[in-house]
Amino acid sequence: MKKIWELDFYSRPNFFKHNKKLWEVLICETPMYSNKSFNDCFKFSQLCPSSTVNSIWLRQAIEKAMKKAGESPDLIRFFRFQMQNMIIKACKDAEIEAIPSRRTFALNYWIDKREKQFKLVKNRINNTVSTINRTDTDSQMVSLPDTLKDNQFSKYFCVDLKVSDFNHIDEWDIGFGENYAISPYGLSSHTIIPGLVFFSPRALPIAAWLSGFELVSLRFDRKNSSTLYLETGLNDKSVLINLNDIRLIQEAKNFERKKENSKGIHFLAIQPSPDVELFSGFWLLKDELISRI
Repeated sequence: MKKIWELDFYSRPNFFKHNKKLWEVLICETPMYSNKSFNDCFKFSQLCPSSTVNSIWLRQAIEKAMKKAGESPDLIRFFRFQMQNMIIKACKDAEIEAIPSRRTFALNYWIDKREKQFKLVKNRINNTVSTINRTDTDSQMVSLPDTLKDNQFSKYFCVDLKVSDFNHIDEWDIGFGENYAISPYGLSSHTIIPGLVFFSPRALPIAAWLSGFELVSLRFDRKNSSTLYLETGLNDKSVLINLNDIRLIQEAKNFERKKENSKGIHFLAIQPSPDVELFSGFWLLKDELISRI
């Protein structure tokens, strides 16, 4: 299993030195098991004077974090597009792969938690920092490969699992996929986690194809729920299904309502047929547009 870290490097309006903003790097481990506490995950933060904001300083901070953790990550994800060149350069110099992605759920949680602690300070200075990319209209459409356009996602079920069902997810037979810790979000063990399970005789190659993308969320069109989008990467989305059946559209609306109750947490699964227990692919996803933690 890959060791994944999540990173942000940005100017914080909460800290000042000689009336100048200070920058800060945040690095945290991606918790891969649903029941892992975020408090037990590796976290690192360091302030940076605005005069030394560059890839050299950031590389040194990353190396300091690795020394503190006693290990190096295989991959670093980051969501802040504006800092893309600097972050990629710093990670490359530290010999770590870096990719832009909205799949920074642990980092988002940490930033939201920290911002709440600084709420009074932010109110006094009347300033905020854009922490998480939750844009809807900015997503750009990306077409599916031709091999996946031939009704490959037309057969699916809406499936409900409980939070407690994920306690032993590491024991499930899963080919491709990725999970994360849902315990920090304060959901009861009986809270419903909605998901979509797709069935196809080509389940394994479809799951393999999906594994090459940064899967973020599944979302039905907010206007009439007749289109299912797969959100990926930093700002991409693809059409998986177009619905024209009233019953299916109602199921889509119910799926979105359940996501609201689960704080945006949901899942995507791929199976060869409903009769097998193995998953060719299984991903825990999160819709950050639903609500802030």
